[in-house]
Amino acid sequence: MTPVLFIHGLWIHASAWRPWLSLFDESGYSAQAPGWPGDGETVEDTRLHPERLAGIGIDQLTDHYAAIAAQLPQKPIVVGHSFGGLVAQKLLAADVARAAVAIDPAPIKGVRALPLAQIRSALPVVSNKANTDRAVSLTARQFRYGFGNALSRSESDQLHGFYSIPGPGRPVFELTGAKHDPSSPTRVRLDDTHRGPLLVLGGTKDHTIPEIVARQAAALYEPGSNTQYRRVEGRGHSLVFDSGWQSVAQTVLDWISEHDRAAEH
Repeated sequence: MTPVLFIHGLWIHASAWRPWLSLFDESGYSAQAPGWPGDGETVEDTRLHPERLAGIGIDQLTDHYAAIAAQLPQKPIVVGHSFGGLVAQKLLAADVARAAVAIDPAPIKGVRALPLAQIRSALPVVSNKANTDRAVSLTARQFRYGFGNALSRSESDQLHGFYSIPGPGRPVFELTGAKHDPSSPTRVRLDDTHRGPLLVLGGTKDHTIPEIVARQAAALYEPGSNTQYRRVEGRGHSLVFDSGWQSVAQTVLDWISEHDRAAEH
């Protein structure tokens, strides 16, 4: 069975992928969603020990998942959300993955768009430089702006209770410093002719990673024939774990199945 590796984003526990794991397992894939280094086995345990996540950056995340991929019987397909989407692109470019899907991905180096909504979503971290070496939690109100703005308040608050965990501040500062850092960990090889296929999805109501950011990231790849971009209408940053998750998951599953079949011939 083809392995599929799911990578969560900042502030969300890996358990949010459980419905996806069931769907992909039932569809004949071997799916797993390991947490970030420092994540606890549960949401509650992770909240009790935010210090385990403090100081972790993009390179550490990438190395962590590359090591997991190396233990699999074959190169996996990688599906990442938010910062997980950035890591998925890095793993694909490094030939660690055979294909990748980046859902509302944190921007790779070269993306110029910086919408006001994205800045506001990052304020819980970037408002204090000391957060570089800390783990930061979102309040229910901050979560609603960054993740649940396309949902009812009650659903947003419920998801915050179910899945929200502390997140390291370092990756956010690495993003904000990428423009002036030639060795930024957000840099990805942009020649897409020597790696597997990539699908980038952008939610049109996303505040944390506005749709234009995801679209510009996909457009950076050269020549672009091995990279696809799709808009996800009316969806915010919670699109992979809110009540509408299944439509996004089915889009991803159909794309992966199509490319998996093509690779067999």
